[in-house]
Amino acid sequence: MAFEEEKKFFESYIREKNLKWSEQRMQILEIFLRNKKHLTADELYRMVKEKFPSVGYSTIYRTLKLLCDCGICSELRLDDGTIRFEHLYRHKHHDHLICLKCGRMVEVVDPEIEKLQERLAKKEGFILERHILLMYGLCPKCQSK
Repeated sequence: MAFEEEKKFFESYIREKNLKWSEQRMQILEIFLRNKKHLTADELYRMVKEKFPSVGYSTIYRTLKLLCDCGICSELRLDDGTIRFEHLYRHKHHDHLICLKCGRMVEVVDPEIEKLQERLAKKEGFILERHILLMYGLCPKCQSK
């Protein structure tokens, strides 16, 4: 996967905001997109640092903020205080099951849950713009231990 559409979208966003375009930002974007996991800033930093030793942590953090601002990724703030970043651009909405023991995250899609959330918001007079559903429990592997 070359992620050309995402790169063009990000480059366009950077230029629109009159920010500095850099090859380093594009490399961070590509490494982030190639990874299927929900990454922390530290995890992404270590991955980028392997290929580009001169990259600074603040560059990773600023780039992640830009990626969130433009809609390429979003933050997941977990109960334990961890902030993970997940792909958002061209991905369908989904919710998450999170194992309390090993931290495994499973993305789940259920139209009935979506309808229920919309009904609840409507009942309370809310117009939903976005939502995150995080469900915590034990995965099958941790249950058997």
